[in-house]
Amino acid sequence: MTAEPSTVNEATLTVRRVELLGPVLGRVVGMLAARAQCPIDRLDDALLLTDAVAAHAPGHTPDGRVTVHVHAEPAGLSLRVGPLSGGGAQALVDSASLPGIGNVFQRVADDVSSDGQELLLHLAFRTDTSH
Repeated sequence: MTAEPSTVNEATLTVRRVELLGPVLGRVVGMLAARAQCPIDRLDDALLLTDAVAAHAPGHTPDGRVTVHVHAEPAGLSLRVGPLSGGGAQALVDSASLPGIGNVFQRVADDVSSDGQELLLHLAFRTDTSH
């Protein structure tokens, strides 16, 4: 018996018109999260992350284009934003702070990391279904 190949649940998008970044990224994340059976509360969190990326990433890219790789699986969802300008990943994180709320990325994502030119955001899905 042969095992079925697993379906890859990911997409990479590059958006040149920044006014389209929020709506397009939100829909792509929503579609991939649904295929990964994302809980509704975590979908709301994922959309908060996409809104913050859309609002702040365009100012931190070398050419104005924003590239985001989205990967979703039953355990969670990851967004990889980049390439960003030198030091752009930290600048992007720093720019996502809201008065009275704090940093959106750090409050919502379970893991925020970077290599300087890419920002990686990971959102874990609760796997405990006993509640």
